[in-house]
Amino acid sequence: MRTWEDWMTKKKRILLLVLSLVIVLLLTSCAGNSELQAPGVTLSVQPEGQPEQVTSGVQLFVLLTVLTLAPAILMLATSFTRIVIVMSMLRNAIGTPTIPPNQVVIGLSLILTFFVMAPTYNKIDQNAIQPYTNNEISQKVAIERAIEPVREFMFSQTREKDIELFMSMSGKERPAQLSDIDTVDLFPAFVISELRTAFTMGFIIYIPFLIIDLVISSVLLSMGMMMLPPSLVSLPFKILLFVLVDGWYLLVKSLMLSFM
Repeated sequence: MRTWEDWMTKKKRILLLVLSLVIVLLLTSCAGNSELQAPGVTLSVQPEGQPEQVTSGVQLFVLLTVLTLAPAILMLATSFTRIVIVMSMLRNAIGTPTIPPNQVVIGLSLILTFFVMAPTYNKIDQNAIQPYTNNEISQKVAIERAIEPVREFMFSQTREKDIELFMSMSGKERPAQLSDIDTVDLFPAFVISELRTAFTMGFIIYIPFLIIDLVISSVLLSMGMMMLPPSLVSLPFKILLFVLVDGWYLLVKSLMLSFM
């Protein structure tokens, strides 16, 4: 055993010696060759001769910024917020905060969001994307046409009270038409309306499972089993109730109908 360790030690020393010789030879050859030079990097700011190039750079910067904010826009300007909150509250109501996993909840929420927003996306494609790709309209007109279907969807799901709140906070008067309301005021009003609707649906979901918890707690207390956690006993009954009433069907149906 000792001989094997000595041999491995000698082998490591030989490898280190060979690597050292190779490095020394490479450094010597590089030093002797005057044509080999380290690459240099020069940063400079030069005045732009054509304003069109400056405009293109600004447009590219704005596009990258929009792409960075795309996930937030997807969550807040669509039906995703309401759906994912209701799904999460269902997990907590049943008593399984990690089942289904977050990946499943978010994936199902995205699929339902695409389903709900499909008519809006079709309008955007017909009125903005297709004409713009065919060079029939300008980029500015395409953006205005693309925003309009999204505004229509947000108006249909937003309470008038919430819109008035943000308009009064910004010091604006009540408009005569919906088209006169700025998107800056509509966007936060839509978000808080979605949160209110989601929490209302979550409260309704909690009621039957809360009743099961109360019944199980009363039964365990009457039987003198105070050391047994009621949540542990009520969990199978909650899952059984949810399966018997076809809970996923009712939940998805209620979510879809809430956007009609």
